[in-house]
Amino acid sequence: MKKVVTLGEIMLRLSTPRFERFVQADSFDVVYGGGEANVAVSLSNYGYDSYFVSKLPKNEIGQAAINHLRRYGVNDDYIARGGDRVGIYYLESGASMRPSKVVYDRAHSSISEADISDFDFDEIFKDAAWFHFSGITPALGEKAAKLTEEALKAAKRHGVTTSVDLNYRKNLWTPEEAQKVMSNLMQYVDVCIGNEEDAHLTLGFKPGETDVTSGELELAGYESIFKQMKEKFGFKYVISSLRESYSASDNGWSACAYDGNEFYHSRQYDIRIVDRVGGGDSFASGVIYGLLEGKNFKDALEFGVAASALKHTIHGDFNMVTVAEVENLLKGDASGRVQR
Repeated sequence: MKKVVTLGEIMLRLSTPRFERFVQADSFDVVYGGGEANVAVSLSNYGYDSYFVSKLPKNEIGQAAINHLRRYGVNDDYIARGGDRVGIYYLESGASMRPSKVVYDRAHSSISEADISDFDFDEIFKDAAWFHFSGITPALGEKAAKLTEEALKAAKRHGVTTSVDLNYRKNLWTPEEAQKVMSNLMQYVDVCIGNEEDAHLTLGFKPGETDVTSGELELAGYESIFKQMKEKFGFKYVISSLRESYSASDNGWSACAYDGNEFYHSRQYDIRIVDRVGGGDSFASGVIYGLLEGKNFKDALEFGVAASALKHTIHGDFNMVTVAEVENLLKGDASGRVQR
């Protein structure tokens, strides 16, 4: 099995049941998740030797997060133990015209205060094929940004393919802060993944007149900025998911990519959403799977879009679908008929 590595924060997710508002809820549903952890779970589920690198407190909540990863086959050998807390986020799931809401309580989490000395990156990247991180991790603070850069340098020393999901979070930093840090990190990145808002806020590129709230996409704008991004940073592939938000319950979902020669727009799926959290992570992991399997960038993109369309139908952060189920959807079976 090929070894894949992700670096980031896994958080405790507390979500209101039955689409309740925060002010209504008397209880919360508990799962664990986070951008890079979600990718690690998907790649493990697709059959890869998946490692998640992080730091968690040496207490029962930290252990519960590790157990959640182990449940889905993710290797925890490179999770350091220490620090004071697991980050928390609260989720209120929206419906129809009412949007979902997220409230974060993640300050001073263990990974945000981790030291480079907590990890042996040369050991971590020994025999690895792929390394993935997101823009959330360096946004956790100066120490986390330095940790991310050190990991990227080690990955490149070992000849590992690297990818980023830009993932801008306004509660963690400003666009100016993001662009300063992320522009520096891009020198180590082979595959850049991110939606139109992320590309604008983290790297300063805006795709034409696209407005996700209007349900209209202006693809020529994406092609233009993809070419600019590839020219500036030397990415092998520039990739974006495309979400057309008709409501909190119904979205159009597709993606586009550029390889330096050709711009490609995938098939679009109209999805009824059960849980959209982790949708972008499931897309990134699907693309990574496709490229690791030797698919051309168009087929890898189609796999990622189909995998993520299925993820939107699953509660929780993790995408619990099989390669066979994704391939079945790719063949055109979107009927949702009972399988016996």
